This record gives sequence, C-alpha cells and structure tokens, in this order.
Amino acid sequence: MPEPRITLDQWRALVAVVDKGGYARAAAALHKSQSSVTYGVQQLESQLGVKAFKIAGRKAELTPTGELLYRRARYLLDEAAALEQSAKRLSAGWEAEVRVAVEVIFPIWLVLACLDRLGKESPHTRIELIEAVLGHHTDALAQGQADLAVFASIPPGFLGEPLMRLRFVLVAHPEHPLHKLGRKLSLRDLRPYRHLVVRESSPERASPPSIEATQRWTFSHLATSIEAAGSGYGFAWLPEEKIRQELAAGRLKPLPMREGGERFAELYLIFADREHAGPATLRLAEIIREAVASECKRSSRGRKLPRGKASIRIPGGPGGETGRHRGLKIPRQ
Repeated sequence: MPEPRITLDQWRALVAVVDKGGYARAAAALHKSQSSVTYGVQQLESQLGVKAFKIAGRKAELTPTGELLYRRARYLLDEAAALEQSAKRLSAGWEAEVRVAVEVIFPIWLVLACLDRLGKESPHTRIELIEAVLGHHTDALAQGQADLAVFASIPPGFLGEPLMRLRFVLVAHPEHPLHKLGRKLSLRDLRPYRHLVVRESSPERASPPSIEATQRWTFSHLATSIEAAGSGYGFAWLPEEKIRQELAAGRLKPLPMREGGERFAELYLIFADREHAGPATLRLAEIIREAVASECKRSSRGRKLPRGKASIRIPGGPGGETGRHRGLKIPRQ
C-alpha cells in the first residue's frame, strides 16, 4: 500500500471544523491558530484532489465527499486513540492475551459475564476460552496451554482455591420406563437401561463408569447428553444448572432414587503460575471470585440454610431464569 500523505493532525483539523461548527472554534479547541487549521484542511483537500467543504451563505458545509471523509476520519482518530491506550496498558504490563480453561459444567452465562467485565477494563486483551469435560483433565494447565483454570480437581504441582459446588442430579425423560415403576429406585433398577455418559477430555485419565449398566452411549459434548436424555434415550447424571430449562419444561425429571440421587462437584480456581501471573490474569481471577460470591450471596439472601450447608440459588443470567434453582454452592471460607 502507498504511504499515507495526510497526517493525523490534518484529519483532526477536519473533524474539529465539523464538530465545532467553524474554523475559529476548531482552532480554539485544538489550541492552534485559525490560519493553521485553515491551511491544514486546504492542504488535505489539495493533496487528495477533493473538496471537503462548500460555502453556503456565510457557512462552510460538507460536500458529499466531505461527509465520507469526515466519517472515515472520525474512525481513524478513534482507532489511533485506542491504539495509544492499548500501548499504555501493555507498557504497564497488561497481557495481550489471557487463556482460560473451564469445566463445561461451570455456568457459561457467568463465564461470559466475567470475560465481558474484563473486556471493558482491558479491551485490547484477547481471551482464549478452553472448555473441557468433567474429570481429571488437567492437561491445559500441565502443558502450559492455560493461564487460569476452573476445574473440579487440582492437578499435582498446582494449588487451587475452592470456588463453588455444583449439584448433579440423576434424570430421565418423564415417560422413561424407570419413572413408570412408580416407586423408589435402587442401583439394581438402573442396570437394565441405557446410561448416557460424557467422555472426559483426557481419555487416558478417564474415570470408571459410576453405574454398570448393560447399555451405554458415550458422547463428546454435554449438550448431546442433555438432548439424548430429554428425548427419552436413557438416563444420565447432569449438572442441575445446565438443565434448568429442561426441568422447567418437563422434558427431564429427577429419578426417585432411594439414596444417592444427587452428587456434588467442587470447582476450584487454579493459576498456572500465580507468582508470574500478569495483571489481566490476576484481574480476571478477582472478577470470577467477585461474580461467584455476589451471585451466591444474592441467591441465598432470605433463605435459611441447614447447618454446615451453603446451598444457594443463583438468579438467572441473560436467559431470564430469575429465581430458578441452579444447584450451585459456594464453600464457606
């Protein structure tokens, strides 16, 4: 591409003349003489071979070409200002990119809200979100692929802080044969039916199946397991937060287990290298902590909790499910 012939000062003069309504006011706003502003705009027109302004009475108005130049000039100046701000942040140590690994069971609306908040504070820090399936899948940390993680287990060589608990329920479609039995169920009752399982991210570390069923379908994505269960193809352990809509709509219903009908997964906030984490990584961790604590406090307000429990309700994110039970828990500090 050819080198630009117009300077930022010239574009700034053009924009100021339009925004301030004349050369005199533009000169005052730019702290320059009126003659220098006028000369800058005239030189811009001469170098480009266009007329940006036309005289209408005693006022200078934009020509159609001038309208286009004005819009593009404003964009150019905004981009230049943003680039300067980005350079200042980077010079202060803000990372150009933060890589975050999270369990797929971690509420996605909460993840996105946290990323958006960081984006407002550091808009030029890119985010890479790595989503992994529940289990001992700590490869993203061990292999240096993530700066920060929210996992259900802490890998050897790392430290983590408790963040929240997620409730899992054993569910099936309301018309599933297990619901037709009309009584409390035992483990033996489950074995003849199809168990829907989500494959862990690290097959070599995969946990053994929790139920020895005669039939099993294994999926790579949690959403597929939810859809299969909601379509009546089998039963599954699913995080309550992820199936709130299916439960409310009656597509899924908890199985009436005699015992063991619910489980909990503890989620931990883990740094890849806490001592050398950059400001953006540290800030995102702080935002996640604050968001979880705030939602937990809001949802548990006014509810009497059993001794030793911190069960909470998290009112809905963007989906508008305010007041629905999300099955989240936050550990007591």
